[in-house]
Amino acid sequence: MGERGGTLGLLTIVAGAGAATLVVELAAVRVLAPWFGTSTTVWTNVIGVVLLALALGYALGSRLAARTHPGRGLGWALVVAAGLTAWLPALAHPVASAFLPQGVTLDRAAGLLHWGSLAATFVLFAPAALALGCVGPLGVECLQRLRGGHAGTAGGAVLCASTLGSLVGTFGTTHYLVPAAGLTSSFRLAAAVLLALGLVTLWAYRGRRAGQVATLLVVTGSFFGPGYAPQSPREGTRLLAARQSPYQAVRVVEFEGTPGGRRQLQVNEGFDSFQSVWQPEPGLLPPGHYYNDFALPPWWDGARGSWRVLVLGLGAGTAWRVLEGALPVGLTLEAEGLEIDPVVVELAREWMELGEDTPERRAHGGWDARAGLRYLEGEYDQIVLDTYANQMEIPAHLCTSEFFEELAGHLRPGGWLTINIGGFGHADPVVAAVTATAAAAFGGEALVARVPFSRNCIAHLRRGAELPRPDTEAWEIDPAAPVAQLLRALEVPGALQIMGGPSSSGAPLLRDDHNPIEHLQRSSIAAAAEALGALEATSP
Repeated sequence: MGERGGTLGLLTIVAGAGAATLVVELAAVRVLAPWFGTSTTVWTNVIGVVLLALALGYALGSRLAARTHPGRGLGWALVVAAGLTAWLPALAHPVASAFLPQGVTLDRAAGLLHWGSLAATFVLFAPAALALGCVGPLGVECLQRLRGGHAGTAGGAVLCASTLGSLVGTFGTTHYLVPAAGLTSSFRLAAAVLLALGLVTLWAYRGRRAGQVATLLVVTGSFFGPGYAPQSPREGTRLLAARQSPYQAVRVVEFEGTPGGRRQLQVNEGFDSFQSVWQPEPGLLPPGHYYNDFALPPWWDGARGSWRVLVLGLGAGTAWRVLEGALPVGLTLEAEGLEIDPVVVELAREWMELGEDTPERRAHGGWDARAGLRYLEGEYDQIVLDTYANQMEIPAHLCTSEFFEELAGHLRPGGWLTINIGGFGHADPVVAAVTATAAAAFGGEALVARVPFSRNCIAHLRRGAELPRPDTEAWEIDPAAPVAQLLRALEVPGALQIMGGPSSSGAPLLRDDHNPIEHLQRSSIAAAAEALGALEATSP
């Protein structure tokens, strides 16, 4: 091949390998999400493992580059990387399940989240990344032999091409490839590109035809193997729809044998949780659903006319449906919501009666809660904060003093902030820290209720007004009200606690500059697991 054509061909090969490397790295987190979530810990494990494997690949590639035919080594590195990448969708389920078996509840998964994700990442993605790491040194050696000149010139050209390819892989994977094609097709497309580049390279450098044919058969076989299938819906449920969004795997399931068909919207299908619930009639859900407690402030408030509510973390609109069917007579709902994942909103409109936007109901899909809040006008009677990733992870920027101060600025005087906090009781480190931070921002205290039969606490705060307390007139509501049963549950000893203010001095205040929420969440799970273990040890 001519020097110019050979140079362009080599740089194209290196760019293709760079793009495939980022497809593997970015899609790796999505592959692991159903088991381990997408927290900073998981991202750190994935990035760390990929960097380690690439470093080992660079070292191996430098040794292969010193051989007589580095071009053939480059071709084989690409073909091996193609085979390993193509098999990733089929291997994901058995490998991840080995380190975090299906059915493990959240309170038992403390250590598995960290070390399990690290081990699964290493087994699944290190081999492909190591093979891809060989491409750079081999490409530099091939280019140096083809063009001559300085080694730095060849190295710089290869690094430039690889980085440009990585940029294409970065944006293409997140914004186009995974949402449009899904994880299986994304990995197989990357593998197909690597295989084509590898075979072209072997042909150009006169690799052995028998080896090429055998490799082609082995690698091609992987394209017809099983695809990525994290977990099947549980027994007794029927899958209605499933999509890959830019953020997560989303599906809607329906419970068989329930009157009218109760449905759940689930994201990343991990653990024993769900994101949104639908039932045929608006109103309160069965006991154990934390959404029910969102309906208490309108009854305590005594408002008339309309109740203007903003839900941050709208999901499929469960909070709207609960409020719609549980408001006091004569009080009409005006609702607005922000949901970061537009696919969730699309599925909710199709399967969970979210409905199209009207002047009274507006669902804004594709908006981060804090970013979108700045574009909303007017004051609200109630803001519901229910923002989570992967069932348990509170985004760090949505639980700080600065954010709670912004929320207070969007409430009318006496307005309510209602926060769903995932935690195992009032002493839970996450519950204590989030509550203390919100109370400090509101300049008062928080009424924190444990939700029966769940791992949730609901915190109620008010802007510039007193909170209702048991055994006071402000606490009492009509005994015939649909939410009266909720009050009776809160009057059980230990179910309710006033938190914040001077009593919260031991809890850290979370700020944009310093927010250890992920550490607190790991501590929460570890403490719950320890308590459960102690309980089981003392049980007869």
